[in-house]
Amino acid sequence: MTLWCAEDAAQATGGRATGDWCASGVSIDTRTLQPGDLFVALSAARDGHEFVQQALAKGAAAALVSHLPDDVAADAPLLIVDDVQAGLEALGRAGRARSAARVVAVTGSVGKTSTKEMLRDVLGRQGRAHAAEASYNNHWGVPLTLARMPRDTEFAVIEIGMNHPGEIAPLARMARPHVALITTVAAAHLEAFENVDGIAREKASIFEGLEPGGVAVINADVDTAPILRAAAEQAAERVISFGTSRSAHHRLLNVELHDRSTVARARAWRTPLIYKVGVPGRHFALNALAVLAVVQVLGCDRAVAIADLAEWAPPMGRGTREELVLDLAGDGMSIDLIDDAFNANPSSMAAALEVLAASLPRDGVGRVSRGRRIAILGDMLELGAGEITLHSGLADLPFVARLDEIHCVGPRMRALWEALPDARRGRWAETAEQLAPKAHRLIDAGDVVLVKGSKGSKVSLVVDALRRAGRLTGKGSA
Repeated sequence: MTLWCAEDAAQATGGRATGDWCASGVSIDTRTLQPGDLFVALSAARDGHEFVQQALAKGAAAALVSHLPDDVAADAPLLIVDDVQAGLEALGRAGRARSAARVVAVTGSVGKTSTKEMLRDVLGRQGRAHAAEASYNNHWGVPLTLARMPRDTEFAVIEIGMNHPGEIAPLARMARPHVALITTVAAAHLEAFENVDGIAREKASIFEGLEPGGVAVINADVDTAPILRAAAEQAAERVISFGTSRSAHHRLLNVELHDRSTVARARAWRTPLIYKVGVPGRHFALNALAVLAVVQVLGCDRAVAIADLAEWAPPMGRGTREELVLDLAGDGMSIDLIDDAFNANPSSMAAALEVLAASLPRDGVGRVSRGRRIAILGDMLELGAGEITLHSGLADLPFVARLDEIHCVGPRMRALWEALPDARRGRWAETAEQLAPKAHRLIDAGDVVLVKGSKGSKVSLVVDALRRAGRLTGKGSA
């Protein structure tokens, strides 16, 4: 498949192409570059121009650069622009402009990546779908996703994130969605905003990018719903709400958490719905309802989407559940690991602890003889001045009473550790590097173990240590 050729890429970016090349993909990393990719020499921790020669040697069709690197031949296949970041953005806008795809943009303080993945799977069963890789939702991730979009795409799902005010609207205007979805608004990245209302206004700026006739899908349950609705009504032709609120167009009526799935009852206007999500979590049921709202807006088959949701599992590090065998010599000598170590804020932490509380450990297989629910929690970052209170407040969640041990990692999580009752207080470590070598001593066969924290807490090191202590069976679901 040809994605970009020299002439149309030069026209899209206003740059100058050398050589007559065609690219089948777009890459910003030589470690994952595939032969035929256009390599984009972005500058981050290091200047991407340092890797152009390596990219070409690995089979890159060409490189998007702002100048000829010293170690690259003058006749090498290049696309030369004034600024590489601006060139990538122009390529993304051109990729969007030439596409007839129906575009969905997703943002939210919690759940945007999982919801994007739900939409990718559901829409991909009903047409040719394209979506952002991983969490490519920032100033380079959004244009990269658009630049990678095949011409024949029928549905595109673009994730849009932010760390500071003013970041979402430009990306939304670049994506030009037909449907814009806000999963929720919560205390995430709060240190960059005066309050949660400020976060809501920033999230609501996604509606500024809506195409004429566009539809806004908002969470009716959040306290800031009036802010979301006001912004949506200014930009969208229709506003659709979802949630447990009586006012929600798509209303979640009941949720049953099972060990490895969630069953939900809802109502879409006057139509009763029963659906299953192939992973436990009230938040997954709510996000799935938002997905079904989007499916209806796009005119897709809702019954087929409901069937597909039953098989859905979250991406790695976002609630993935897997079985790790600790001892091959004995039956049942394993733990269930819930890997949710990619991100954390108070809202997502509460959701993950509820999932852990609903899980079913296995008794009679380990040293302890009774299966336990164990949480290993890393710091929640970027919460601002109230971060200590937000950490200690986790001890008051009703689900905590059903947990057996909570181990804490990081200076902020010490506040939770000190607030826990003695019966549930596990170990505390200053860093994940300190706890990871001891992680195997915290678990036993039959346990269900949740590991969660912000990416910067590096609590994923504990996940890695647990995987080394056991063997993945391949039975992981989520």
